[in-house]
Amino acid sequence: MIIQGNIVDIANKHIFKGEVVFENGKITNIRASDHTIENYILPGFVDAHIHIESSMLVPSEFAKIAVTHGTIATVSDPHEIANVLGVAGVDFMIENGKKVPLKFNFGAPSCVPATSFESAGAVIDSEDIRKMMANPEIKYLAEMMNYPGVLFDDEEVMKKIAWAKQYHKPIDGHAPGVRGADITKYIAAGITTDHECFTYEEALEKLQKGMKVIIREGSAAKNFEALIDLLPEHYEHMMFCSDDKHPDDLLLNHINELCKRAVAKGVDVFKVLQAACINPVKHYNLDVGTLKEGDMADMIVVNNLEEFKVLQTYIDGTLVAENGTSFVQHVDFEVLNNFNTSPKNISDFEFNSASEKIRVIEALDGELVTNEIAAKSMTKDGNLISNPAEDVLKMTVVNRYHNSEPSIAFIKNFGLKQGAIASSVGHDSHNIIAVGVSDEMICKAVNLIIENKGGVCAVNDREQEIVSLPVAGIMSDKPAEEIGKAYAALDKMAKTMGSTLRAPYMTLSFMALLVIPSLKLSDKGLFDGSTFKFTSLEIK
Repeated sequence: MIIQGNIVDIANKHIFKGEVVFENGKITNIRASDHTIENYILPGFVDAHIHIESSMLVPSEFAKIAVTHGTIATVSDPHEIANVLGVAGVDFMIENGKKVPLKFNFGAPSCVPATSFESAGAVIDSEDIRKMMANPEIKYLAEMMNYPGVLFDDEEVMKKIAWAKQYHKPIDGHAPGVRGADITKYIAAGITTDHECFTYEEALEKLQKGMKVIIREGSAAKNFEALIDLLPEHYEHMMFCSDDKHPDDLLLNHINELCKRAVAKGVDVFKVLQAACINPVKHYNLDVGTLKEGDMADMIVVNNLEEFKVLQTYIDGTLVAENGTSFVQHVDFEVLNNFNTSPKNISDFEFNSASEKIRVIEALDGELVTNEIAAKSMTKDGNLISNPAEDVLKMTVVNRYHNSEPSIAFIKNFGLKQGAIASSVGHDSHNIIAVGVSDEMICKAVNLIIENKGGVCAVNDREQEIVSLPVAGIMSDKPAEEIGKAYAALDKMAKTMGSTLRAPYMTLSFMALLVIPSLKLSDKGLFDGSTFKFTSLEIK
């Protein structure tokens, strides 16, 4: 087969009119050709770090949408499902992903559970990591979120890193805000990347010390604007990723949008494409073509190098998407779950206190980090209650693996004026997390999640809506188009109820992520991510 267009030779920073000849899935010839076609042929895009589970889609359904945006491969950390189902969850993701053409490259989750300060559904220890590293289908050791464990030479953490080194597989990092001597030691342990940089200065230091920095622009965490000015000088050591991409956002765009934005800022197109198409393949040693003779025929056709509107996507020489239409077919799969908690009572969410002030989590729109602030207590019959007028709302995390007392905190910036929202997508352990204007509404939302064995929901006095997520309580068993539209409708309902956040459910999902400072809530209590210790809700 032959396709014609302007061929983008990224390595040599050269564009020429030509044609790509391929058969049996491989490129046999790339040659100059005199034709009138003005489209551009280039390697496909690679998301250099993503949790597929955060799209609320199984890999096969994720692929259906991603290929329409020119994504041909991902570097995927199955950390989320691993925290629910352990190695069996990782195996599910690999097997489901193999049934579709998109090239998923899964890592071995390094932190299951992410910390000892929360309850997860499984444990992956260093012996499990040894077995996974020996598997050729596991491409790398996924993000080492337990950076204190690295800094203090935790024996189990260092064993996991050692196994990755023995099998010559890259080790991904996760060190938000870590600087100076600490980041030097973290890198010296063998950790090669970080996607958690949220300031220019932090990313520059990590680049100068030999790390590769991945620019993240997801549904919640958005670091593109802060980091993109580093790309012109450091393009050989940078990549793009989404990390977490909710289904409604995935319907709109993927890595193609980051390329468009970077070029619009004046960054050289070859440097942009080096980061988007080439660097992940080289760093992770992926079996993905980069538009060279002898490579697998993994390539895309776009309208121009400003808009990056994807006209065709080829993977292994097969046309998998054209003009926004995906040719990836639905596949059947077994639904796995792990939901073992009983319905709750309103009284379960009471917190009796005589304290005049409380610690409050300040959520920041578009950020995973939070601030700790103090607020005046509001009580009713001694029970701490939400204060919608001041936007200080009660929040809970409920253990979904067994019955236990819900943990309670308060949060600012969700903006709800009525009802509650809840989700069983609660990084990293995926317990139930909810925020609302009253104990009654919080209880109603939590029980709706329990009844459906997973999902995201919104409730108020008049109605309740849920997007069920029966696969491990974090993914849907429905087609991508259906779940994307349903999620968008739910997002709209949350905003109608007052939420001012751009992505309220994505932000909610990170409020239990203890490894990101500063104040978060696990099922075991309020946690100070700066000191890595529990702290009290009440300020004495």
